[in-house]
Amino acid sequence: MPRWSCISALFVPLVACIVALFLFGNPPARIISSAATPFAPPSPAVAMSSIRRTAPMVFTPSGRHTATVIFIHGLGDSGHGWADAVQHWQGRNNLNHVKFILPHAPAIPITMNGGFQMSGWFDIKSIDALSHLAGGATPDEDEQGIELSRQYIYSLVRDEVAAGIPSERIVVGGFSQGGAMSIYAGLTAPAPIKLGGIVGLSSWLLLNRIFKDRVPADSLNRDTPVFMGHGDRDPLVLYPLAQASERKLTELGYKISFKTYPGMQHSACIEELSDVEAFLQTRLPPQDK
Repeated sequence: MPRWSCISALFVPLVACIVALFLFGNPPARIISSAATPFAPPSPAVAMSSIRRTAPMVFTPSGRHTATVIFIHGLGDSGHGWADAVQHWQGRNNLNHVKFILPHAPAIPITMNGGFQMSGWFDIKSIDALSHLAGGATPDEDEQGIELSRQYIYSLVRDEVAAGIPSERIVVGGFSQGGAMSIYAGLTAPAPIKLGGIVGLSSWLLLNRIFKDRVPADSLNRDTPVFMGHGDRDPLVLYPLAQASERKLTELGYKISFKTYPGMQHSACIEELSDVEAFLQTRLPPQDK
């Protein structure tokens, strides 16, 4: 069985593992380590404004390139963490026309990791803040970090459009923190960006209390299909949070396809990857020459 058949929780370094152990009683099934380095001043805001980015991993299609998927990893991971999944999708020969882009988050100070740096798209104050969101409380969210990552995602989309791929032939997706960014950035994208679809795995709706106000009046993505997949045993991004996010988006009129994976924790299983592949086939069908 491929080693990614149960892709681990991507809340990663030892400190984060200890936090998860304290809050939930046991750590994620498999911890993928990444080096954590001490962070001292400047402040997180200053650090986020001066971040350096590494060029994404790119998987070119075996056939004529007519569509692109930008898939965004979770906290503490890198684009490399999803390379096996992409190779699996490509090996099944159903997406031979699709280019895959796996961006890498910069190293930033993460509050729930004791202020140590790890790869992340925005700061998370605590895992507990996510459970509060499920109950309707307003979490302390890193709006600046979210906005910086949002703009970076748009830059990747615009690069593809400039290379000749219409935005309607681009799907933005991700896992955990990356999935949350995909949902938020995709549904708040300004015109003329009109995406082909959005994927959020083990993720949630960012800035839920003010989300509606962040959607541009000229948004072209009010009818863009969104696939959300979540394990009902997720100890980190709690299942009720995913359910609450789906309800909120549905109430706002968005087209959400939500699938539950019984027994799955903060992971991605083969069944879910197959469901994502089917979604991509539907949203990005091959085009005639």
